[in-house]
Amino acid sequence: MIKIHDLFFKPFISQQQIAEAVKKIAQQIEKDYQDKTPVFLGVLNGAFAFVAALSKEYSGDCEIEFTKLSSYIGTQSTKEVQSLIGVENLKGRDVIVLEDIVDTGHTLTKIIEILKEEQVASFKIATLFYKPEAYHQAHTLDYVGMEIPNKFIVGFGLDYDGLGRNLPEVYQLKDKEMIKIVLFGPPGAGKGTQATILKEKYDLMHLSTGDIFRYHMKNDTPLGMEAKSYIESGRLVPDKVTVGMLKDEVNKQKEANGFIFDGFPRTEVQADALKDFLAEKGEEVNAMIALEVSDEILVKRLLERGKTSGRKDDANEKVIRKRIKIYHDETSILKSYYQKKGKYYGVNGEGSIEEITARLSEVIDQL
Repeated sequence: MIKIHDLFFKPFISQQQIAEAVKKIAQQIEKDYQDKTPVFLGVLNGAFAFVAALSKEYSGDCEIEFTKLSSYIGTQSTKEVQSLIGVENLKGRDVIVLEDIVDTGHTLTKIIEILKEEQVASFKIATLFYKPEAYHQAHTLDYVGMEIPNKFIVGFGLDYDGLGRNLPEVYQLKDKEMIKIVLFGPPGAGKGTQATILKEKYDLMHLSTGDIFRYHMKNDTPLGMEAKSYIESGRLVPDKVTVGMLKDEVNKQKEANGFIFDGFPRTEVQADALKDFLAEKGEEVNAMIALEVSDEILVKRLLERGKTSGRKDDANEKVIRKRIKIYHDETSILKSYYQKKGKYYGVNGEGSIEEITARLSEVIDQL
């Protein structure tokens, strides 16, 4: 992911994909203009990279000219095109307009008007990138490198307020940043209560690995059946199964504003798996937030909870302290993992529910 001016862009089209698209166009033009010498008319500033790449792939004779028009300010089309450099000496010639990108088609319409005024013998339009969702003009495009979604892109000649043209690959404007929080807290810290509150406040998906496991096993999904096979044979469920369940759940929530990961990751291997999975989507964990509560207060809370919860592990102080120790042993590794990345936030988990929520919200709001 890169930042240009005030916006973030994520990788979209690789150098290899661009090269293949350019080669495809060059071969199509060569086939259509075997006995002619076309004039390649590049539209500045964006098409300079496309023209250079195409001219290297094109093995026939050709001439190269440029015109300069503009209809963009920032990331929005003004829909008002001005010809800044006139087109001359094209009368009677076979012209191929080379556009870096065709979206609204306002620039293209102006170019076609100019070509008709110049009385060219023929003209065709070649564009490296094409946004069919945005194009509503009458003229048909003759050569298209690749069709892309109606998203703002930079790189390979395309810019955002003057920057980004020199990038050898293409980047897409990143959508609104999703909040992705790894929420930790020892038994009795009130993590479940706070997760529910934060879920509602920030419109997030609360992903509890315990709940996800129970769902898959209850519904006998392929992942659930695989997990059962390990559990029934007395073995630990491997990370790949746990990660597979989590990926499945995240992929279902395509419109989510973000996620609270509860109970995952538990190990560095799982943390790396989560990092790699999110990176595939151009995302990353924003923070690991841990509720910090003294052991004595935790023991007191859990013993009090045990009077009504019916859970045996809430009624035995020895078991409670063992559970707390396991938590500290697990989180110490992950605390170090996320601290190295500058993403660990310890939050005081003592006080009223409202006070703790306010502290957690302060951290999230900063993200």
